[in-house]
Amino acid sequence: MESIRGGKFLQKFRLYETRSKFYLIGRNKSRTIWKVLKIDRLESTDLGIQEDPTCYTENECQELLWRIHEGNRLTGGLKFVTKCYGIVGFMKFLGPYYMVIITRRRKVGTICGHDIYSIGKSEMIAIPCPIVWPNVANSRDENRYKRLLCSVDLTKDFFFSYSYNIMRSLQKNIADKNTGQVVYETMFVWNEFLTRAMRSHLKNTNWTVALIHGFFKQSKLSVCGKDFWLTLIARRSRHFAGTRFLKRGVNEKGRVANDVETEQIVFEDTPDDIPCEITSVVQHRGSIPLVWFQETSRLNIRPEITLKPDVDYKATRLHFENLALRYGNPIVILNLIKTREKKPRESLLRAEFAKAIHYINKGLPDDKRLKFLHMDLSKLARRKGTNVLGLLNKVASDVLELTDLLHCEITTSKPRGASSGQGDVTESCEIKSNDDFCADMMVPLLLQKGVLRTNCIDCLDRTNVAQFAYGLTALGRQLHVLRLTQEPKIELHAPLADDLMDFYERMGDTLAIQYGGSAAHNKIFCEQRGQWKAATQSQEFLRTLQRYYNNAYTDPEKQDAINVFLGHFQPQQGRPALWKLDSDQHYNIGRQGTVNEESGRSFIKRSLSDGNILCENSVPISDRNVGENNTANSELLPMQQLDDIREPTDSAPEIYMCETNPCSSTKYSTMPGRHSISEERQSYLKRLGYPELHSSNFLDLDLLSSSGNSCDEEAFERSSLIHSPMDVISVESATTYSEQGHNDEGRDDTDLSRSSSQLSDSRDYSDRFAQWVANGGMLCY
Repeated sequence: MESIRGGKFLQKFRLYETRSKFYLIGRNKSRTIWKVLKIDRLESTDLGIQEDPTCYTENECQELLWRIHEGNRLTGGLKFVTKCYGIVGFMKFLGPYYMVIITRRRKVGTICGHDIYSIGKSEMIAIPCPIVWPNVANSRDENRYKRLLCSVDLTKDFFFSYSYNIMRSLQKNIADKNTGQVVYETMFVWNEFLTRAMRSHLKNTNWTVALIHGFFKQSKLSVCGKDFWLTLIARRSRHFAGTRFLKRGVNEKGRVANDVETEQIVFEDTPDDIPCEITSVVQHRGSIPLVWFQETSRLNIRPEITLKPDVDYKATRLHFENLALRYGNPIVILNLIKTREKKPRESLLRAEFAKAIHYINKGLPDDKRLKFLHMDLSKLARRKGTNVLGLLNKVASDVLELTDLLHCEITTSKPRGASSGQGDVTESCEIKSNDDFCADMMVPLLLQKGVLRTNCIDCLDRTNVAQFAYGLTALGRQLHVLRLTQEPKIELHAPLADDLMDFYERMGDTLAIQYGGSAAHNKIFCEQRGQWKAATQSQEFLRTLQRYYNNAYTDPEKQDAINVFLGHFQPQQGRPALWKLDSDQHYNIGRQGTVNEESGRSFIKRSLSDGNILCENSVPISDRNVGENNTANSELLPMQQLDDIREPTDSAPEIYMCETNPCSSTKYSTMPGRHSISEERQSYLKRLGYPELHSSNFLDLDLLSSSGNSCDEEAFERSSLIHSPMDVISVESATTYSEQGHNDEGRDDTDLSRSSSQLSDSRDYSDRFAQWVANGGMLCY
């Protein structure tokens, strides 16, 4: 049974109680449909829910409530508890079940006439009547678990919609017609576990809301005298979710830490909130997909990095297969971590990442090979006169040529403003009445194929700058295809660029607080605005201290709260309490896949942070087969845009493939010729762990320069890393090495066209980029 359709979504509720039951009365926005949900209060440990199949009118519902009151007069009658706006879910610790409800909401935006809300206030209510509470209901452990769950502040950075599947991108909504329970099982619905029991019993999602965690901002802006709406959405994955030092790298199912999908939606302002056209572009950020982690340290502000060998890079391969399933090909990787350090730290991950991509690409056809771009953003930002955002804009422009963006025309089956009837959704597709999102109204003129994946070491500060540059380039093209501007480009000094920078700066701060414990380091944004350097440095220092304090002292409890909320840990009587166990990060790394693995799971009741609920009687609530095309082929295949494809579920042991998408069949002719690289430099890179350059199409732009300034720096790197093989498991922590020495002094690197040691001009850069695209190898700057 699917969700109620045709403008009949339940949006407002009133909760009543008797001594034996809770009665939740729900109605739709137009007050034409009233439904009743009964919750048993005499059951102390189980959840008893029953939905009345009758659709009542308002008068009939009032009469029903009066009869209930009269029938329970001897035990106190029917009492009003609170009004609410949806159920977040149900949770059980050691004692009774609790119901989490939304008691206050705020409208934060609209997409195609569908309202988007954030949570203003929530409440947790115990289900059983106090006279039947179990003995542990008021125990110390029970209260501590309740405090843990309540520490997940639903009023911050959670949002939802009744009628629009905001957990999926606009293109995914158009291509995938699935609704109801299926959308709750996607990777971005954070209360999937909390709603699982109720959805399994009722076989619908009428009473619950799907919560997305991340960032949402929508504002009306102007360009060339025309108004348009800009929406920026960041969706955080619930898989492998957690805090900075407790969730790093990738797990064995290919789920990476801090996995965030960013969508930028643009449409013209219209009087009825239903645009004629709409555009969307999606990009991705996520931790370096290698098996690595850092131990939280109260003595070291930068704990050492531990890199664990991954045979055949299986986890890395699974991650990129998942990306190909989600977004199609090509997958462009923008890696922003450091290349040179006094003591190898980030540089080791950089070299190992390059090895992993080279290894994966060897088994893939040319049109499915991963596009790998290295860019040491820290070094570029410190170099005097370098226009970092200008360089990133050039990269973004070339990437958009590969991936394109979504551009849709919206048609209506009825003239705008016509009243919508109460019939089935097939009779009318009028969005304005808040009907279920109707993909048939969307006519794609362009489709995005592939995605840009950006990462630095934390996927916070440098990544956010790069995502802004990509968003700015995309915004220029979005406004152009909507015919709001004459040129598909927005200059960095334009007022619209400042507006967009504010969007991405707020998003960066929000995501950084969620994952790292402090606002993002926005040095490049501050410099772009011309802010006072001393004030910027002071602000950055304070944020560094705040991040260190949170990582060292508050993150463990925050991680416990996330694990409870997501269902990664389920309390049981007679089992160790959550706070008596080591962090699940340590548990995952220490587990070697022995024969006692399953018994260990059953006893400790911890998951591998991939969304699985480790309980003996856990069963899926619906058919979770990804598809029948179950193949052992490891090739990255593009997403089938217009067919029914569901997200890989937690129960799937691997990422299944889908058929090739004809929309992603663009071919790039191979460019002849290959740059010559010195044998000394190639030998040096080989010692670092890089693959053979002549066999991998690895294009190192820094190496192609003829500047003598790099000699000293290169000699230093050889001397410091020559004895650091890539199979080293542990790396000592080191303070950041400042590369702004005499090698960079006196350079005039305002942009690429003025630096003889880098790319001679934008045309030269584009030619090299085209060769990189054609060969499908790696590009390093």
